[in-house]
Amino acid sequence: MATEYGQGYGWDGGPGFRGEGAEERRHLLPAALRAPIEARSWREFGYLMLSLPVSIIMFTFAVTMVSLGAGLLVTFLGIPVLAAGLAGCRGLGALERTRARALLGLDVAAPEPLRMTKQGAMAWMGAMLKSGASWRHLLYSVLHFPWAVFAFSVAISFWTYGWAMLTYPLWFWLFPVYGGQDGLQLYGDQAHSIYLDNTFEITVTALVGLLLTMATPWIVRALTQVDRLLVHGLLGPSRLATRVVELESDRGVVIDTAAADLRRIERDLHDGAQARLVALAMDLGLAKEKLTEDPEAAARMVGEAHGEVKTALQELRDLARGIHPAVLTDRGLDAALSAVASRCTVPVQVEVDLPARPAPAIEGIAYFTVSELLQNISKHSGATRASVDVWRIENRLMIQVVDNGVGGADVAAGSGLAGLAERLDSVDGILVVDSPVAGPTRITAELPWRG
Repeated sequence: MATEYGQGYGWDGGPGFRGEGAEERRHLLPAALRAPIEARSWREFGYLMLSLPVSIIMFTFAVTMVSLGAGLLVTFLGIPVLAAGLAGCRGLGALERTRARALLGLDVAAPEPLRMTKQGAMAWMGAMLKSGASWRHLLYSVLHFPWAVFAFSVAISFWTYGWAMLTYPLWFWLFPVYGGQDGLQLYGDQAHSIYLDNTFEITVTALVGLLLTMATPWIVRALTQVDRLLVHGLLGPSRLATRVVELESDRGVVIDTAAADLRRIERDLHDGAQARLVALAMDLGLAKEKLTEDPEAAARMVGEAHGEVKTALQELRDLARGIHPAVLTDRGLDAALSAVASRCTVPVQVEVDLPARPAPAIEGIAYFTVSELLQNISKHSGATRASVDVWRIENRLMIQVVDNGVGGADVAAGSGLAGLAERLDSVDGILVVDSPVAGPTRITAELPWRG
């Protein structure tokens, strides 16, 4: 799979290129000053305000259903009541994920579905009771209530006191006009009373309110971080389920890649060496017929057939090298990558520092990754020099390919880089592309060692 670097594949001017129009909008005010009026701060504050009534409903439902179900376990009715309670908690959890997505920008996937081997109410109740996700939703319904009470109290106190004190110069006149006192009472007993009524005290009150108003969004943000952890940890899929989905996806990528490689090999054999061998057999048959009648023509045809044999052999060698080069098996990555670099159209410096050889599968993926990147440097980068570095960090094999070409490569552009990233991801590898417009391009691949 070629990794195109040229026009239209994420390089200069291609669809993956993000120009000046996509730069982040610069703000005139620093973050501390604009936080109290940002939409994000108000959304997070609204999330905490809604958390209290929602958590009361969830807590009441969860405790009631679990208590009722536990009390009825002596009869058959306890099991369906518990299952219904867990199903209700899952439904309320879906509401919480939607609320977190809308107000916190937290996109949490739905948990793994129920695994039912049979159909029917009994199978459904059994699957509900055995589902870890259902019990995590129940745990969330119980734990979120005390936290929601605390977060609501802190957020509403800081928010109201901050804005009330900040705007005190605008409404303090209400006290002498309608309240019968000089201003907001700060302290009072039978002998003394302190009111915020002079210019200095009003100004200090407003300044303290300003500090509280500026600090409140960050306090609210810290409180919502706990909500994010609760939603992500208890209402989303488990790590095991997530890993299973990743492995299933990687297995699909491996199968598709293997099928594509088989089709490529079949196409190369059919269009290349096979066609030449068929033509060779026909030429030798004609030469055999002319051997007695026209020996000179037969000798000439045999000579042409000899040339065809050499060409077919070279094509077969190239095809075998594309499947798995013998030098990689015999001498390892250092010699194999040096051979690949010698065929590149630009000078390539190869540095391989490995204490031992990784697993053959990882070694093969590393070889073909470098081979594809160097091939595309030759075709599309416009570089005058390149370098390949391979080393090991703990249990990871690191590969870095650098060139001084035109830059602008982007995995998100849907080019061959995306396919290469999928291949690496199929073995828990990572591909990182750093390619600003005008270069240089630095592509780093990380693979598991598995020695």
